Amino acid sequence: MNVTVRFLPDDITIEAEPGEAMLEVAQRAGITIPTGCLMGSCHACEVELEDGTSICACISAIPTGSDRMTIHLYTDLGW
Repeated sequence: MNVTVRFLPDDITIEAEPGEAMLEVAQRAGITIPTGCLMGSCHACEVELEDGTSICACISAIPTGSDRMTIHLYTDLGW
């Protein structure tokens, strides 16, 4: 079962497989999520889920158990 992933604020929607790397899904959608360490330590890739939870996209995958999710991107001008 695919998951419909919506990226805000650009309102871009793409289909993804559960377990697919979040950065790869964003890249397929034409979205660049900034990265630093690629280990979740620097938080350069931090995004916010619809419920307000902040996660590091570099170490996150599309979750199972839901048919849709929303990812809020924000820009850190320090990166």
